[in-house]
Amino acid sequence: MKAWDSFVASGHVRAGIELSRLTTYKLGGPARWFCEPRSLEDLRSVALAARERGIEMVVVGRGSNLVVSDEGFPGLVVRLGAGFKEVGVDPEARIVRAGAAVSLPVLARRMADGSWSGLEFYVGIPGSVGGAVRMNAGFFGVETVDVIRSASILDARSGSVTEREADQLGLGYRTSNLCPDEVVLDASFRVCEGDRDRIAALMRKAIRWRRDHQPGGTLNAGSVFRNPPGDSAGRIIDALGLKGMRRGGAHVSPKHANFFVVDPGGTAQDVFALVRDVRRLVIERTGVRLEPEVRFIGFPRDGVGQRPRGNQD
Repeated sequence: MKAWDSFVASGHVRAGIELSRLTTYKLGGPARWFCEPRSLEDLRSVALAARERGIEMVVVGRGSNLVVSDEGFPGLVVRLGAGFKEVGVDPEARIVRAGAAVSLPVLARRMADGSWSGLEFYVGIPGSVGGAVRMNAGFFGVETVDVIRSASILDARSGSVTEREADQLGLGYRTSNLCPDEVVLDASFRVCEGDRDRIAALMRKAIRWRRDHQPGGTLNAGSVFRNPPGDSAGRIIDALGLKGMRRGGAHVSPKHANFFVVDPGGTAQDVFALVRDVRRLVIERTGVRLEPEVRFIGFPRDGVGQRPRGNQD
């Protein structure tokens, strides 16, 4: 029996898994195939088997930066499992190593509980360690590039694993040099000893700022567009009077113009149409080409400046 067929027969790879539950928008159809590998060897084996069969693979994290088509995704969706959720601290080196599937708010709070400072800003980012590395996630004036030491990367094409130092990751504003076929396995970060109460107070301040400035309690995927150089995507959209603009069940948030909210009954196609149309209006009226920060999978590659697949969110 071929490797892929054995994975399917054993239930290690499952068919028709709904993806809506894996995203903060709670939208989208099923994955043709789905796998939650628990170890590096599991991940490597499934990735190579999918490649041999010609099946496109996409890795998702916590779904906080993701819009899945209502029709779903015709390839393999991978979400890293238990073996990628470990966190360990080397107190002498003052280094914490965290698996790619670790939630950023969880990592921030675990460090705070141990009186380790430096990762407080992660409490305000609803993503994973893998997504933070790939997108150089940032919040409250700090970015991943400011704290990361190194990351382990799997090349899903060859199965090889490399350790890249921070300066080898090409980290810039919401970007890195990771290819679509490269998967973050874990990352190490620099921390320092701190006062637990002061760390907790800083995290509370960050959470309050987010609550005051961003639309909490709604179905959204965070910032929709990257900020263009020297400006703010939210400011541009707001200045054009597009707050409240609606396409079906999706609308531009009245609270923050770079957040697009979905109402009950809204669809992924509504979100796609809203992003496409806001982007078009901004280009027509200002000449600024906004690039999406959210990732679309299962959609046609037009109208939204879609980046290559393979990210972890």
